[in-house]
Amino acid sequence: MTRIDKYLWAVRLFKTRSLAAEHCKSQKVLVNNEPVKTSREIKPGEVIQLKRNTAVFSFRVLAILENRVGAPLVKNYLENITPADQVEKEKEYLDAKRDFRDFKLGKPSKTDRRKLRRFLGD
Repeated sequence: MTRIDKYLWAVRLFKTRSLAAEHCKSQKVLVNNEPVKTSREIKPGEVIQLKRNTAVFSFRVLAILENRVGAPLVKNYLENITPADQVEKEKEYLDAKRDFRDFKLGKPSKTDRRKLRRFLGD
């Protein structure tokens, strides 16, 4: 048995263990549709759900591990069961975010000005 924050870090769903713990504390990590604390022990067969931006990603725990593993080995410990519509929601969000520019950054860049001219029809 291992803690949920350590497991999420070990299977490379988060870059650091502290990021995984932060997501647990903000109730963005669910196990069997219930928010969990960082100290929650995880068991094989349970379903982990991660809320990211507008989508909810689902994973089934296949096996428990203590240490971080390489990316090719993750498939032995975790199964991605995320519905296709959730993946599509995330793609749409990322596309919209890429096109959005924060106006606090100063004057528009050359690329931004070109996009604005095309949009306005000039």
